[in-house]
Amino acid sequence: MAESTAHVEIPDRYRYAVIPHIMVDDAAAAIDFYQRAFGAHEDFRVDAPGGGVLHAEVTVGQSVLMLGEATADEAGVGSFLAPTSLGGGTSVTLHVFVPDVDSLAERAEAAGAEILQPPTDMFHGDRTVILKDPSGHVWVFLTHIEDVSEEELRRRLASAG
Repeated sequence: MAESTAHVEIPDRYRYAVIPHIMVDDAAAAIDFYQRAFGAHEDFRVDAPGGGVLHAEVTVGQSVLMLGEATADEAGVGSFLAPTSLGGGTSVTLHVFVPDVDSLAERAEAAGAEILQPPTDMFHGDRTVILKDPSGHVWVFLTHIEDVSEEELRRRLASAG
């Protein structure tokens, strides 16, 4: 007799997060880039019947990222666009905490990322790099270096001008 598992309304994998689902022009190339640049792990992929990737999930650090081809309209609503179709801009920035932002920045740049802000110690207590991936998505990778109280954060902001 087959053993059944209990139904779970929200899988643990998705329990504590808003999961970004980005659209790209070439999902296979994006997955390859994320593996080389960010050390991502491809969890699974569903190919579209006409070619390309309908839906895929990768893990970057401990965070899940969903992605697919901008041309694969799985929901039938016609509103999934890649940054390239928006003139190169994006309205979403993806933040991920990592143990070593400097080595990630070096690896990402070598893999083809555009560094928009090199690794910098920031007023909020994190060492931060901002980069753009080849698909046009903007990423902020951070390594926490100090706890900053709200009062100190406000003081630092005020003194920065």
